[in-house]
Amino acid sequence: MTRPLTPRQQNVYDFIVKTMNELGYPPTRAEISRALGFRSPNAAEEHLRALERKGAIRVIRGTSRGIRLPAVDASEPSANDDTQEAASPQGLPIIGEVAAGSPILAAEHIDRYCPLPPEYFTPRADYLLRVRGLSMKDIGILEGDLLAVHRTERIRNGQIVVARLEEEVTVKRFHRDGYRVTLAAENTDFAPIEVDLRHDSLDIEGIGVGVIRGGNGQALN
Repeated sequence: MTRPLTPRQQNVYDFIVKTMNELGYPPTRAEISRALGFRSPNAAEEHLRALERKGAIRVIRGTSRGIRLPAVDASEPSANDDTQEAASPQGLPIIGEVAAGSPILAAEHIDRYCPLPPEYFTPRADYLLRVRGLSMKDIGILEGDLLAVHRTERIRNGQIVVARLEEEVTVKRFHRDGYRVTLAAENTDFAPIEVDLRHDSLDIEGIGVGVIRGGNGQALN
């Protein structure tokens, strides 16, 4: 670290270090905002840029958790390494109920591990999310299935995403037009969710890259 930090920057830096020590991976902008009382993830982004300019952290562009501490991580990540933290010798973590406001890969959310390698899916999966409800049934994503998720913020229109809206995590089809995002269900019984990014909080936790039927059956990718 080459330049002193302001008190607020120090708070952000301390939260990053605390999160990495406790969970094994860095926080997202939204998680920083919630923890430190910022009005939007943009405020967190400004502090991250300031910390990077001062040499306190290194920011990997285009990733939701692309924060590195140079003192302990001097190596460059590979082009496909959006999140290294989910890899485990036990296999892919299976995420059940997600507590409001907490990281999706927090230990308390992991029901068990599936002995599939991440490379079974393309792109590689970082975790498996247990599906709740029938909002995506028309494309074969059913209650109790496991959705394989690749963690990335590089989202294209039409992709199936795991999105966090305020305190809720949901699986929907993504479409963005300027500031407006539509999260569409694949079931005519469910209305689409409309999000205005100027006012509403939206975090993308990843894209769906495959389905394991019934949670323990054949994987479809």
